[in-house]
Amino acid sequence: MDWANTTFEQVTIRAVEDVRPAAIAIRDVALKLDLRIAVCPDISSKEQMLDADGKIINADIFGWTADGERWWENGTLALSSPFPRASRYESEPFWCNAHGAFTVSRNNYLEDLNFSEFHKFSKARAMIVIPSHLSFGQIAAASFVPVDKTLDDLSNVFAEHGDFLGALTRRFVASYVSTMRTQQWIPSDCRLSKREVECLRWAAIGKTDKEISLILALSHATVRYHIQRAGEKLNAVNRSQAVFKAGQLGYLGAAA
Repeated sequence: MDWANTTFEQVTIRAVEDVRPAAIAIRDVALKLDLRIAVCPDISSKEQMLDADGKIINADIFGWTADGERWWENGTLALSSPFPRASRYESEPFWCNAHGAFTVSRNNYLEDLNFSEFHKFSKARAMIVIPSHLSFGQIAAASFVPVDKTLDDLSNVFAEHGDFLGALTRRFVASYVSTMRTQQWIPSDCRLSKREVECLRWAAIGKTDKEISLILALSHATVRYHIQRAGEKLNAVNRSQAVFKAGQLGYLGAAA
């Protein structure tokens, strides 16, 4: 495939005016592969990807407007569909059909998901999914569905183009989210100390201050101080929010 006319620069969004041309560029990449793209910039939110005029990209550019295709109007889809759940458990591109999800490296979490009603949620028999795990814990997801709805095996397309689609999609989505983000609720230069992180990590798995003091051989008051100090740095209103924000910044690791 000749990608000479479709570069990462074309799908990069630096201002809201770039959203529409960038969406057209990535749509055209998909169409060259006989695929249709759909994008959700935040799987935890009902908010849609919009251009400068407030038009919904999934409808106006990606063309999901026919009867039975307006999935983006269904606010409860994320609660019932296996695709958003799979995107929480996997950070690399994968393809899936009614028999399950197929990844480069084995993922036990995906193997436990039920894809038997695949067509009910996807309006197709197979798709490539690109999860994008962004800063502050936000997860975006894009899907590439074959134009030929009878196809149920995308293994060859995935093997040949999956990595490229993954990198291109992440650039498109991440630059959109960064450009459209209007709130800054975590300080820009937040540096937690080793002790602060240790205390928060134990707090994240349910340990009390007294239990943490025993584990770390610190006084009860010292543990409280470290957690309070971390909360101040994170601009958190309480202990729970301090743990949450630290987790979003990646301080607590997978245990959180």
